[in-house]
Amino acid sequence: MRKIPYASAVGSLMYAQVCTRPNIAYIVWVLGRYLSNPGMDHLKAAKRVMGYLKRTKSYMLTYKRSDQLEITGYSDSDFAGCLDSLRTTLDYIFMLAGGVVSWCSAKQTLTTSSTMAIEFVACHEASNHVIWLKNLVTGLQIVEEIERPLKLYCDNKLVVLYSNNNRSSTKSKHIDIKFLVVKERV
Repeated sequence: MRKIPYASAVGSLMYAQVCTRPNIAYIVWVLGRYLSNPGMDHLKAAKRVMGYLKRTKSYMLTYKRSDQLEITGYSDSDFAGCLDSLRTTLDYIFMLAGGVVSWCSAKQTLTTSSTMAIEFVACHEASNHVIWLKNLVTGLQIVEEIERPLKLYCDNKLVVLYSNNNRSSTKSKHIDIKFLVVKERV
């Protein structure tokens, strides 16, 4: 594997992911974790991604003209999805005027014991980013000010239920602070 330019291939994929192809963010992140010691399976996966990019080269980010500019976000996570470390991966994506403007896929640094807790952590991270994005859009004077509540979607029913309910429970004390931050921002 020392003679095979695996790092160069992953770097090229990373460039495509950062510039125009957010749909490969997760696989590029996974492939990047094995840069120091790749195996043949990793090289085959990188080649499959390149083949996918070749077959879908007509896919692109598109933006449409709109008078109603609003930031819409989606957050998700997989509970203990990394087989090596049992860490959770959080993902979020933000859209403006129907087009993707920001995205992230990253491994969590903390360990939680429930899917609800990790989904709240993902929502919290996404809400931090959406505040930065809102300030960027306002600072660039794309719109004068975004006053509406920001839309952040989560696919965990318990998180949505907990967000709509102002009560706390003993099982959720460890996420109360993040809950209050998310509820205040979104």
